[in-house]
Amino acid sequence: MRAVVCEQGELTVDDVPEPTPGKGQVLLSVTRTGICGSDLHGRHHADLVADVAEQAGYPHLMRMDQKIVMGHEFVGTVAEYGPGCHKRWKPGTRVVALPMIDSDTGPHLLGLSEKAPGAYAEKVLVQESMTMPVPDSLSDDEAALTEPMAVAWHAVRRAEIGRGQAAVVIGCGPIGLAVIAMLKASGVKKIVASDLSPRRRDLARQVGAHVVVDPRETDPFDAYTPGRNEIRSVSDLVGVALDTMGKLRMVPGPVPWWHVFRLAEKLGEVPAGPVVFECVGVPGMIDQIVTTAPLRSRVVVVGVCMEPDTFRPSMAGTKEIDLRFVFGYDPGEFRDTLHMMADGKVDVTPLITGTVGLDGVDAAFTALGDPEVHAKILIDPSSDAVAP
Repeated sequence: MRAVVCEQGELTVDDVPEPTPGKGQVLLSVTRTGICGSDLHGRHHADLVADVAEQAGYPHLMRMDQKIVMGHEFVGTVAEYGPGCHKRWKPGTRVVALPMIDSDTGPHLLGLSEKAPGAYAEKVLVQESMTMPVPDSLSDDEAALTEPMAVAWHAVRRAEIGRGQAAVVIGCGPIGLAVIAMLKASGVKKIVASDLSPRRRDLARQVGAHVVVDPRETDPFDAYTPGRNEIRSVSDLVGVALDTMGKLRMVPGPVPWWHVFRLAEKLGEVPAGPVVFECVGVPGMIDQIVTTAPLRSRVVVVGVCMEPDTFRPSMAGTKEIDLRFVFGYDPGEFRDTLHMMADGKVDVTPLITGTVGLDGVDAAFTALGDPEVHAKILIDPSSDAVAP
């Protein structure tokens, strides 16, 4: 079969052996595959990423000197079952799958390891237990985005946004746009998006942002009406404390003032900033957000910065900034995402800006370097298109 192979940063279309499904595995005929930002990064910086993964306990991530077939965002049709399968779906059934597979050498990440070739190919192996049928209401293009949208859904769930809290999304690349779409689907009423690119700001509006800013012109934390409990500075916090205690000390009656304080905590009537989603992943961004965000903001780090970075713990501590780092999703979130899209709660079509065949993958990688043109480019193995 034909597949796109990455080695030493070069992408070539090669003839490779068609995979044979092993125990519990299903062979899919690929219909669409998304190009992920991690693929773009891994093409030239695979060793750096692999070193981090090995320290975290996964020693099989792709490296520069290996022949890698990438592609972990995909949809396909059932072609063949391996031994030990339940054969849940008829051949030809459209399915998506979590990009992980079990083999004789252990569990592996599809499209991110030499031991688990991905879906930049005509066919790909998946684990039957990780596979899910695609509802008829979804197109192949939309279904291919199940995986990246699940990443965003996991980030939104981990954020635990409270009633009335604002969400501020810093960076409107594909993952930032996915986060905005999932915030809208979850009912958040105040979504602020910030990006340098006019094209990405326009896409942010299309997928659900209520306020969109160019950070060179407007501080995203000044771009919305803050909630009544939001405090921007330590001086303001001290002022609120003095004012509150002054009023409580004047209230007659048997209820001690400290009981009122605890009741306010239970009701959520205490100082709290917005929930901030860092979707850029470059050095300095976390420190910038910690420095500029209102007190008691929760910062959810979605962007993957692969370089060493620094921030000032004293600043984060003084402002009681809550930092949460997220990665991936669980099978339930993957399934929820698929059906949120199928039910019309999430519209991913604005994210899809181009399609190429296998021979156009190299050109697609180049095109994705310009944020003014493309967000998400899909691969259709049956297509002859060489440019998105």
